[in-house]
Amino acid sequence: MKNFTFNINENSYGVKIVSHEDNVIELEVNGTVYSVKMKETVKTVKTPTLVRKPASSTIEPIKINPAASKTKIVAPIPGVVLSINVKVGDTIKVGDELLVLEAMKMENSITSEKSGLVTAINVNVGQQVLQSEVMIELE
Repeated sequence: MKNFTFNINENSYGVKIVSHEDNVIELEVNGTVYSVKMKETVKTVKTPTLVRKPASSTIEPIKINPAASKTKIVAPIPGVVLSINVKVGDTIKVGDELLVLEAMKMENSITSEKSGLVTAINVNVGQQVLQSEVMIELE
């Protein structure tokens, strides 16, 4: 089955496992066969099976409070700003693309969920943003 070499007190021992049944193992040490009885049954090692739990909740899009006078557009995920499609002073309506954010090698269009006037742009093209970082402010 398996061969091992042990060095004990500068003596070399060649050990071969001949058979293994329950808690009895037959060994051959330097040509001499020994039967060894273990105190406990040797457990066979099983390969673990990885099981993923289903996602507990789905990711909800960021909802904007329609009653608020100022609206902050925040980054939904960390990424890099690829393009900004509005400028300060622009009037936008619901569904207009504000900017494109690259995250995990995918381009994500950030659109407006509220009509309004762009009052501030807090990011630049090529800038890295963290999740929940304010990118654009609307009024």
